[in-house]
Amino acid sequence: MRRLFLTESLADEIAITGPDAHHLMHVLRARAGQHFLVVDAEGHMAEAEITAFSEKQVRMRRVADIEANTDSPVELVLAQCLPKADKMDFIVQKAVELGAVSVQPLRSANCVVKYDEAKAAARVGKWQKIADEAAKQCGRTRLLTVEPVRNLKVWLQGALAEERKAGTALLLCYENEQQQAIKAYLRRSGAVRFIMIIGPEGGFTPQEAAFAASCGAVSVALGPRILRAETAALAALSVVQYEKGDLGGRCFSKDEAEE
Repeated sequence: MRRLFLTESLADEIAITGPDAHHLMHVLRARAGQHFLVVDAEGHMAEAEITAFSEKQVRMRRVADIEANTDSPVELVLAQCLPKADKMDFIVQKAVELGAVSVQPLRSANCVVKYDEAKAAARVGKWQKIADEAAKQCGRTRLLTVEPVRNLKVWLQGALAEERKAGTALLLCYENEQQQAIKAYLRRSGAVRFIMIIGPEGGFTPQEAAFAASCGAVSVALGPRILRAETAALAALSVVQYEKGDLGGRCFSKDEAEE
């Protein structure tokens, strides 16, 4: 059943407007009586039935509430330095599927792409649309937010305050890290919020790595091989979700989980 996200709280009578209304009417050619899943801003979900159409609005009524929280017990943020071409489209889509709550695009020294302010804003809008569609496809109960593009060092200074919050870990996935593997770090960490910083194709400069450490970031290694930027992002999210979140679990019955 197709999923629609609401900006307001669930009610008995629901009005769908904007791009979703247009898609229902002109792409899906929905009809009165069809049922859809609707999810509100707090993650509450219900089955709803189309009752009427107007020029720019689809009216629905709530049929039944549904208990189905599909989001991770850990809060996962991907801070991704801009990769080349359209790789960020892929990274954003997969970050949604892997349960991240937000993506922070970053400019760093080795980024090849150089967006001006207007182009950066347009790209963020495109990535947000990709994220919204991915959330509908994979059954999320929470939309991922794509933040405005920021400079790595400026963002890190703000991230220092985030890192100091209880339960937050700021991790720099660094190809030159020789001392600390991400698995070992996660197994002793009590964090419930992880901010994962991933470099561009050329990786981080030593100066950037040192600056990140001065801002409270912990340098971790993903493994012995050099990963492409898009591979590193997916690997980092997957490892955290496996060790601390719900990847590989929560879909089994109690008896199956105990086997």
